[in-house]
Amino acid sequence: MSHQRYLNLNIGINSTGYLASAWPARKVGNRLDFVDPDYYVRLSEIARRGVFDAVFFSDHPALMTERTGRPFHSLDPLIILTAIAAQVPDIGLVLTASSTYNSPYNFARRTQTLDIVSNGRLIINIVSSFNPAVAANFGNAPLPPRAERYAKATEFIDVLKELWNSWDLAREGVIGPDQLWDNQSAHAIDHNGQFFSIKGPLNVPRSRQGQPVIAQAGASEGGLDLAARHGEIIYCNILSKQAGFAFGSKVRDRAIAIGRDPREILIVPGVVPIVAESYEAALRRHELVSGTGSEDGLLTRFIKENGIDPAGFDPDAILDPERFLPDQNRILAVGMGMGLYDLLSHEKLTARQAVRRTEGFHRLVLGTPQQVAEALIDYWQDGAVDGYTVQPPLVPEDLTTFVDEVIPVLQDRGVYPRGYDGRTIRERYGLGLPQPLAPQLALAATA
Repeated sequence: MSHQRYLNLNIGINSTGYLASAWPARKVGNRLDFVDPDYYVRLSEIARRGVFDAVFFSDHPALMTERTGRPFHSLDPLIILTAIAAQVPDIGLVLTASSTYNSPYNFARRTQTLDIVSNGRLIINIVSSFNPAVAANFGNAPLPPRAERYAKATEFIDVLKELWNSWDLAREGVIGPDQLWDNQSAHAIDHNGQFFSIKGPLNVPRSRQGQPVIAQAGASEGGLDLAARHGEIIYCNILSKQAGFAFGSKVRDRAIAIGRDPREILIVPGVVPIVAESYEAALRRHELVSGTGSEDGLLTRFIKENGIDPAGFDPDAILDPERFLPDQNRILAVGMGMGLYDLLSHEKLTARQAVRRTEGFHRLVLGTPQQVAEALIDYWQDGAVDGYTVQPPLVPEDLTTFVDEVIPVLQDRGVYPRGYDGRTIRERYGLGLPQPLAPQLALAATA
């Protein structure tokens, strides 16, 4: 396997695209694509042509009831990713799941099975549900407080790791002629914690890569602690290079404090690319896919979303970052709200400038294929990020444009591979096998 450092790219392919108001501008597909499994397979095939590391599915187990909005988070991503694994080789699979509303044993069994089925291509993005509507779909109990949700998430992943590693068919030992496997290779985990009591072992053995890669999203204090303890790929919103350095240091310093190797943590924030034949054309497309229609529309949305009094509002005055610091105790996700605050803390910007720096909470990059590619390389080359989770406004068209026009620029610059290297997603990301699994003990059954 090559040891050259490459830019890592995942691709978000939920529904009609990342931006909620963009779907009326779609020119390819129809309104029922979101319930067609073949649609997601086709998108994954386009992504594979672009040598993306993985397809990323976010999830939210509650129906968004705005009928004029895009259909979103409908089909179970575990099932869709299983279909993709069976039909599209090489590309990794990012599954989002709630630690608040899942049973560790069932979840460990299903995900370890998919990791084996896919030959070590699975990434698990663990989230702590924050929507009371989700809580209402799992019983009468109210949504737990944030601190409790993160404590449960930490223990949930602790248990997953214990279960994933509780049966190792490749354990060295003597197997008699009348044995299918060595009894000593499986062991009870006997976990008794605050939230879970599980005997084990798991009835699915380790996969080729030992266990799925763990992704995590969250920039609140609880999210940072969880990322430091368990995260390998960190999905976040970084809107400036300085914010990227600061966020990476926060997570890695906490990881070092608990004995983790900081090199095993990769920062892969979201990015929304808008690619056109010129920068001016990209600005106009931004106004179209954002649903605002103009720069004045973008500013009107900015005022509304941030609770600003429009009377006397000056779009060309420098913004005060403290005005945009989210309440750490709010019900909604804190991490996404931190992006604008961090950006304004590091750069003096007006509202007119800020609306062109972020879209859908993530960094917005605008321009020609060359300009977009250079913007992506800039943060990565300086070490502010390890890669990106690309969130195209519309799919398939914006995905196809990125693959056909931006990827070749990245490849020509020598920062992005022209083919897949490494059999598992761990190898592709340069992540080590989880302890105590040693390289020579990879599961022979999946070799």
